[in-house]
Amino acid sequence: MLRLLAACAFALAYALPAQASCIDTTFDDLPFTVCKVGADADLRLFHADAQGAVLGSFAKVDEVLATEGKTLKFAMNAGMYHDDRAPVGLLVTQGQERAGIVTREGPGNFGLLPNGVFCIGKDFSVVESRAFKAARPACRFATQSGPMLVIDGALHPRFLPDSDSRFIRNGVGVSGDGKTAYFAISGRAVNFDTFGRLFRDGLGVPNALYFDGKISRLFSPELGRNDFGFQMGPIVGLAVPK
Repeated sequence: MLRLLAACAFALAYALPAQASCIDTTFDDLPFTVCKVGADADLRLFHADAQGAVLGSFAKVDEVLATEGKTLKFAMNAGMYHDDRAPVGLLVTQGQERAGIVTREGPGNFGLLPNGVFCIGKDFSVVESRAFKAARPACRFATQSGPMLVIDGALHPRFLPDSDSRFIRNGVGVSGDGKTAYFAISGRAVNFDTFGRLFRDGLGVPNALYFDGKISRLFSPELGRNDFGFQMGPIVGLAVPK
């Protein structure tokens, strides 16, 4: 019955327009916001301006887009970063590598292997980091984060259903055909197991990647969301004409 209710709730997500749209919904009786973006959309990763100054906020990204006659329709933080807002792992913007890929195990969630890369190319993909390094796909934009939430249909092997490590979390999952990306943020603190099952069981995606927790933020004018907080590192956002 629980799986049936989850499937019914997320049928709405599949029915949304391909370009980009966000809905508030529930999974396992917990609130989430899910934004669906089609591969034909102008989805980008943002980090710094032409002078190298970190943008750090949705408002600054919107200022950059305004010079093109465009504006943000949707955005969220998109990958872990150091205190100076430099990305922890790989970052590619406008086809240029700004920071290199990191494949070693390490502390924190980023180093909880396997981690992965979200790639925006002709289509979308979420690829385990070592596999990405071994056979690098063509990405106009890419961001590395971790851990992977779903790996070829399986949850990350380190996730525990009864874990008491709960935070507001956000991440991305990609449909099997690479044509759709689902960005999700929890409305309440959740553990990794619940968040991973949201993507695997609720959205039916074979691969999903964790972006961050505690500082997770969303920009969605259609939902009246413009989450405020400290400066961010990489930001993923959809550009549309004004």
